Order: sequence, then structure tokens, then C-alpha cells
Amino acid sequence: MDKTFLIQQLGARLRAAVETTHAASEEARADAKSGAARAVNMAKGQALRSVAAREALDTLDVFRPRPLKRNEPISLGAVVEVEGESGGRTLFIAPVCGGDELTGPDGDGIFQVVTPGSPLGKALMGKRAGAEVEVMIAGEPTEWTVTEVA
Repeated sequence: MDKTFLIQQLGARLRAAVETTHAASEEARADAKSGAARAVNMAKGQALRSVAAREALDTLDVFRPRPLKRNEPISLGAVVEVEGESGGRTLFIAPVCGGDELTGPDGDGIFQVVTPGSPLGKALMGKRAGAEVEVMIAGEPTEWTVTEVA
């Protein structure tokens, strides 16, 4: 599966976040010149958000997911289909943007971004099609079966 379309969507979102957080940081920094403690704290927080958005974009810019071979274990860049009691999901294991939802080419399907450090990402890494994983979601154990890995 060509994952370029997914990477492009994440890149567009992160570029927009970089612009937005940079503008907010500049505005907060100007307000902080008043010396008000609240304005100074806001400027610090906005600066941290701006740096985090830039770092996420830098990480994504060097990320080159490859197609996985048949029966290869789940790793960074995998597209994974899972089935559970509540239905199925298609997941994209990416280094950043966990929780985002992406659409496939021509609006075909919804892909939920999962990072390897998230509870679901940790449970999936190294597993293969047919494996079962259990993850705590909202304090409740949820079981998923991996049905496909690409």
C-alpha cells in the first residue's frame, strides 16, 4: 500500500499547526512585554507549543514508511486493520499525530493515527495478522484481533 497520501495529510495538518502556533506565540510574546504574569506564562506556553509543532513536522519530514511484506510484524509505518466487539478500525502507525483521523485516497476509508508509544501502539508493535491484543480504553479492557497488516 502506498502511504504517501497519508503522510501528505499529516504534513498539511502539521504545517498549519506550525503557522498557527508561531502566530500565537508571537502575539503572546508581544502581550508579555506588559510584564503581567499571566501574559508571560501564556507566552511561554505558546512558545512551547510552537516548538512542539515544529519538531513533529521535522519528524514527519524524515519519516518514509515502507510497504510491509506478507506476515511481517507490525512496525512503524504499518497500516493495520483490527476487529473488536465494537467493530473494525483501520490504523496507521506513525511517529506523530496520534489520535488524528485521515482519509484514504478519494475519501476511501478512515485511518486512525496511532503512535508506537500509545497504549494501543505498544500492544500492536511486533504483532502479526491473527494476533489478539488487549488494551485499556477508558478504564475498560478492550480486545482487538489484528486482521490485516500492510
